[in-house]
Amino acid sequence: MLTQIPTERPLTPLLDQVDTPEALRTLSKEQLPILAHELRSYLLYSVGRSGGHFGAGLGTVELTIALHYVMNTPEDRLVWDVGHQAYPHKILTQRREQLPSIRSLGGLAAFPCRQESPYDAFGVGHSSTSISAALGMAEAFKCAHQAASNGEHAKQARRQVCALLGDGAMTAGMAFEALNHAGHEESDMLVVFNDNAMSISENVGALSKYVGRLIGSKPYALVREGSKKVLKGLPKAWEFARRTEEHFKGMITPGTLFEEMGFHYIGPVDGHDLSALVKVLEALKIQTGPRFLHVITQKGKGFLPAEQDPIKYHALSPVSAGNSLKDENQSKSQNQSKPTFSNVFGQWLCDMAEQDTRLIGITPAMREGSDMVAFSERFADRYYDVAIAEQHAVTFAAGLACEGKKPVVAIYSTFLQRAYDQLIHDVALQNLDVTFAIDRAGLVGADGPTHAGAFDLSFLRCIPNLVIMAPGDEDQARQMLYTAYQHKGPAAVRYPRGKGMGVEPSAEMSLIPIGKARRVKTTSAPAGKRIAVLNFGHTLPLALAVADALDASVSDMRFIKPLDETEVLWAGESHDALLCIEDNAVQGGAGSAVLECLASHDVLIKTKLFGLPDDFVEHGSQQQQYRLIGLEAEAIVAKVHAWLA
Repeated sequence: MLTQIPTERPLTPLLDQVDTPEALRTLSKEQLPILAHELRSYLLYSVGRSGGHFGAGLGTVELTIALHYVMNTPEDRLVWDVGHQAYPHKILTQRREQLPSIRSLGGLAAFPCRQESPYDAFGVGHSSTSISAALGMAEAFKCAHQAASNGEHAKQARRQVCALLGDGAMTAGMAFEALNHAGHEESDMLVVFNDNAMSISENVGALSKYVGRLIGSKPYALVREGSKKVLKGLPKAWEFARRTEEHFKGMITPGTLFEEMGFHYIGPVDGHDLSALVKVLEALKIQTGPRFLHVITQKGKGFLPAEQDPIKYHALSPVSAGNSLKDENQSKSQNQSKPTFSNVFGQWLCDMAEQDTRLIGITPAMREGSDMVAFSERFADRYYDVAIAEQHAVTFAAGLACEGKKPVVAIYSTFLQRAYDQLIHDVALQNLDVTFAIDRAGLVGADGPTHAGAFDLSFLRCIPNLVIMAPGDEDQARQMLYTAYQHKGPAAVRYPRGKGMGVEPSAEMSLIPIGKARRVKTTSAPAGKRIAVLNFGHTLPLALAVADALDASVSDMRFIKPLDETEVLWAGESHDALLCIEDNAVQGGAGSAVLECLASHDVLIKTKLFGLPDDFVEHGSQQQQYRLIGLEAEAIVAKVHAWLA
């Protein structure tokens, strides 16, 4: 059991021979536990160098080995869910020496990626997608197999399709929608549920063991056998009794639920017992139809601090050579003394809850990321973690608002995409009083395009009744949250990952006039050379730097909807060129709203939009991403000079 991150590469003689799953399958079963130990040691070392997701991968070492050992990947399809489980999978599939580059520019993606490897059967970033995708693959193969059978060609060999989900992925409705469909189609697929004591799975293993003891007990057996003797001559009565027994078991174990959905349920199985895993998977491989394997694992397995605190060690920052993990965490804490936008939200939420007992805080499984820990502890009776269920989170908030509560939904921009219908149909259409605190707006860095909040301004501003704000600094964020909360109707405040300008938020909260921009700087340039910059959100420092270089006016627009048309028209009518800067896709974003405003008032002015490109931006640091797309002051100034020339 390790207690520190290795700073030197551990000796891994067996792992060094296993570059592919094909090489893995040449090993004897007796060698597999040795391989698991070496793989876990290398994972600790490599993630210590690169930083990144940590605990979930440690828990799937044995499961990953067993799956690749039994399945004929990549011909057999292995579909991962909650992709941060897949680091061991990357190590075993020709990417071992590249793993220290994970999440860095030009390095491996943080999650499975079809463009990266043929062993990544499906790309993943959001959770609970694996069963749907695997079902599609299984049905596609069935169609191809039937076509071959009806023609002159020989039948194709059978292909295994496996969906592997965990870390709370079973909490999302999409997973159950797919299970329901797969059972109906009687699809030939395997679902592996990695139950690592997180989210809804916390008590599943203990309950199953309890049921096993109950059903195996002497009193239960005597009652059951006695019932058989009495009822065996009455077929209908015996069938009723049998189904009653099944439903009794289903009340306290998950097995019957999945059996009723058409799956053959096996489990729970110890996910760290390689011998047992291989035997079970070999047995399931020769079966057909929908199968469900319930595996119990421990998040952070093999690293004592992660076993003791799996939430804290869900992910790591890089550990410098010679530093212990304790030293690294202390250094990290010191570097994070400056508050982030998420910190500003967390403090505002507690302050607002002190003032208004109607406030209800809601998160779809992102308590730590959204900085709601303090709120959850201080106002436990008004805190709801609905698990990975974004759609439910929004409609749940709508129900609360119907009864006079004041719900605040803290949600990442990328995850709000999943609840778009609920946002329109259940909140905006009914003009309900729900506040949305949209975190991780814009580019997010190492997690890459799956987690970037690139589209929220585009998909939000077309929704009636919705007020949309974007703060340029920390104090503006606090005042906008207060304004959104006090507004009667749905309102959203979107803010980025990371720190702001260093503006200390005022303890006092005050309302910002809805739809009112603030003019930050006015140009002194002569007529014919006057440029105006309209900024939307946390790109304000960038807008100011551009304005300084161009001697331009700057308006911090603050509201995307309703747009301050007076400020837009001032900029359009008193300047010779107009720049719009935002951290959102330029297609349909805030700059598009400005163009619509100018067109509706017949104002003609040379206008250029700066924002995120019509592309998915590669993972790397946020600074590298901005440089990559040219959303930097020097690049913008150069483009403006060339444009105006």
